Amino acid sequence: MTTTVADPAPARPTGAVRRGRPARPPHRGLLGLGGVATLAAVVELLPRVGLVNSRFMPPFSEMVSALSDRVGTADFWRALGETLTTWGIGLSIAVLAGTLLGMVIGSVGWLRETTASLIEFLRPIPSVALIPLAVLLYGTGREATLLLVIYASFWQVLLQVLAGVRDIDPVARDTARSYRFRRLTTATRLAWPTTLPYAVVGFRLAASVALILTVTGELIIGTDGIGRLIAVAQTSGAVASMYALIIVTGLLGVAVNLLARLVERRLLRWHPSVRQESAS
Repeated sequence: MTTTVADPAPARPTGAVRRGRPARPPHRGLLGLGGVATLAAVVELLPRVGLVNSRFMPPFSEMVSALSDRVGTADFWRALGETLTTWGIGLSIAVLAGTLLGMVIGSVGWLRETTASLIEFLRPIPSVALIPLAVLLYGTGREATLLLVIYASFWQVLLQVLAGVRDIDPVARDTARSYRFRRLTTATRLAWPTTLPYAVVGFRLAASVALILTVTGELIIGTDGIGRLIAVAQTSGAVASMYALIIVTGLLGVAVNLLARLVERRLLRWHPSVRQESAS
């Protein structure tokens, strides 16, 4: 009985490049953490070597210590809950209103032409310019900050949705008109799939803007939340605690961005850009 032995596979030449899916950059997370660690080291050293006055910028270790003290109090968690509640309510209203109005305005030609100048007039108005009006209408309550959050976030979504409606393939639009599709069918089967990627981008932009205006309203107007704690710490001279709360707002920003990215991947998992990003 003869046994056939297969020839061994040829050795891969030294330095050969494997074809196929490109490898991800190694230690990407470690590089990001290295940047954060570098910033923390700089903030730690600047006051200790006397380049900045420690009264106005304490070392990073003192900020972390103040943050640990804050985290152990009920006031901190209550303020954090107030900030997240205001952010969530304002963002939800802005996304819903911006999406619906954007679909309606973008789909009706005469309405789009009628509102174009009005949108260009209202959009550049800074939200902080509405603070006196918000205080006059609602005092220092949550509604005053919500006015700023909704106003600033609404435009992020509306403009993106309008751009998405304009991007609908004219051939597909004419085909739907030729087959006499109902408006609801055209909106759900044609307009919405094309507009959804734009709407998600608007949501991602609005999420960050909503957080900024939430903290701004709490800081200036005095609405309950992290921003108000920052203002109280500043006026009382608790500088380390103030910086600790600022670090919290930065961490909130990172969390909001990660959440928006997660929502984008879930809603657009069928989109070529998301599929290509997941495969890379």
